Amino acid sequence: MSDITLLPGLQALWSKTMGNSEICIAILDGPVDHSHPSVSEANLSQFDSLVSGKAGNDLASQHGTHICSVIFGQHNSSVKGIAPDCRGIIIPIYSPENGGSLNCSQLDLARAINLAIDQGAHIINISGGELSESGLADPILENAIKRCNENGVLVVASVGNDGCRCLHVPASVASTLAVGAMDSLGNPLSFSNWGDIYQQHGILALGVDIPGAMPGGGMVERTGTSFVAPIVSGIAALLLSIQIKNGEQPDSHRVRAAILESADSCTPSANLDCHKLLAGKLNIASAYTKLCVVSNAGIVGQERPETVGAIYPYYAPVGSGADIGTNHQIKPTSKRSNKVNQSNQFIHRRYNMTENPYIPQPEIMEISSSGIQASEFPVVEEEMVVPVSDGIQGSEINASECACKKAQVAPSLAYVLGQIGYDFGNEARRDSFLQMSGSDVHNPNEFLKYLKSDPASAANVNWTLSLDATVVYAIRPYGPFAVNVYDRLKEFLTAQIKEGAERVSIPGVIQGSTRLLNGQVVPVLYPDLRGMYSWSTSDLIQSCCGERPADEDAAVLHAKKVEGVQNFLDRVYYEVRNLGTSSQERAMNYAATNAFQVADVYTKAIESEMKLDSIQVERSPICRPGSDCWDVKLGFFNPSKRQEQARHVYRFTVDVSEVIPVTVGKVRHWDIY
Repeated sequence: MSDITLLPGLQALWSKTMGNSEICIAILDGPVDHSHPSVSEANLSQFDSLVSGKAGNDLASQHGTHICSVIFGQHNSSVKGIAPDCRGIIIPIYSPENGGSLNCSQLDLARAINLAIDQGAHIINISGGELSESGLADPILENAIKRCNENGVLVVASVGNDGCRCLHVPASVASTLAVGAMDSLGNPLSFSNWGDIYQQHGILALGVDIPGAMPGGGMVERTGTSFVAPIVSGIAALLLSIQIKNGEQPDSHRVRAAILESADSCTPSANLDCHKLLAGKLNIASAYTKLCVVSNAGIVGQERPETVGAIYPYYAPVGSGADIGTNHQIKPTSKRSNKVNQSNQFIHRRYNMTENPYIPQPEIMEISSSGIQASEFPVVEEEMVVPVSDGIQGSEINASECACKKAQVAPSLAYVLGQIGYDFGNEARRDSFLQMSGSDVHNPNEFLKYLKSDPASAANVNWTLSLDATVVYAIRPYGPFAVNVYDRLKEFLTAQIKEGAERVSIPGVIQGSTRLLNGQVVPVLYPDLRGMYSWSTSDLIQSCCGERPADEDAAVLHAKKVEGVQNFLDRVYYEVRNLGTSSQERAMNYAATNAFQVADVYTKAIESEMKLDSIQVERSPICRPGSDCWDVKLGFFNPSKRQEQARHVYRFTVDVSEVIPVTVGKVRHWDIY
């Protein structure tokens, strides 16, 4: 067993801090057994995303509970965590269903990351990834990680266990802190991935025989890059806590830089490929010293007198488990027969629609399974020791027993762009439609034809909103105008298949989830009829740019204007496509539907022979009290006079504090030299 309490420099760091409750670490993993003695007293809250939080003895719960205990294990228990006094939020992304599948889609990971940001996380621990030939993340996941970087949230992600020069998403994203595994002597483990990009933002840390909690009680040791991530996340949390102790604002960018820049670099030898060491090996003492170098009037180099520990190799003996690079042997250190706590299946409050018209009734959360996989080294199932349950079932647990660990996620506003579709949810419902209609209801034309004869059946399918071919929401009309919303959805689908409509806008509130026919689980969007529109790009451009003038000179300017607006819309639709949940995303999407302001901007830019350079969204200094205002900023440049002519910047402000965004004031413009 590797005693992580003996990590060089850790004891000295613990003498300074065991963590600070102001520092929040989000664990995106499997469900966690909050009743385990190691974490039962930890400051943890759980937020269900698309996965129910009920922990059992499945692989997802074992993985999540282990990861959690490595960070938050209390020091009066058998598992001593790295940062036990920090605050933790648990967001399950791996489902406990069907034995606990250790995978989720990049889309669902992005949702969980955004939820972690909204709940105040400073660090997000992702002990998993998806093998990728290019290392490029889905644009939605990339945007979520970009949002982390912009909000000062550190993402710690495992590089994977394929033993190859290969990349895992999200560790391959440059702004993350990628982590690989080494043994107790500092040698990279043969299964730990490497790659050129990791030499810029990746480190190695101990990843063999890491002790951690088992659901229901007891301990196991696990090996893999999965279990490196919580060690590094915990160290980063301690360093952030040191900043608070020193009277500073916690700065994850500085902490990340200190960890990377202080890492022990590789010394080339005949037996070592330096690429496998990434940027180097974690050095806790040096990272602390690097972080505590202060700047005085711009002069850097004055060190604080205190240092943490000595720099020395970690010579704890390697365990006698399975050989590295073959498989992972779990070695139980306790055979406690505690009751398996089934109380983490939290009960959703059934909201009364009269309390708040924008808080509909949620359903039980579920999970889709594809893409991101946990970076645990392969497990030999027959050697796994599972605590014996005394037969307590989840249904026998009183709901109040789990309420202390459950945090309600408030319904979130959304303003989403996409395409309309429909889904039957399950085979029985599909077959009933086939039987009643006597036609192929998979064909949208036949389906719409049937709904004309039986309008009420529109409420018996899942109406969906897709980004290209990916369903991202189920649309569920509700309230007194539900019939009108169903009519609008049917109009949208008709326009798509018969009139060439390309996009719809759906504002509303997200709460709960539902399962599609293919098994995918998606959030439910309860729409607001007032902001539901459908259009084709060409019609939108024509409506805001007008008809082509007869005059040739005017026609040339008109063509440039059309080209510019088309360019802007294409970039919003494809380059910066998003889920429409954060304030920035809602402002961006609303700008795409309110193309009249964009057309006005292009009219001015064309006069200066400018081309669109960048689209950014920033918090606006112009805002009414109690509002949430953002500036959509368009940057333009003259390609033929890039050096001589100033760049033009146009801003228009969008208030997204309500379900339906509104523009505030006039378009503002200035030059940047």
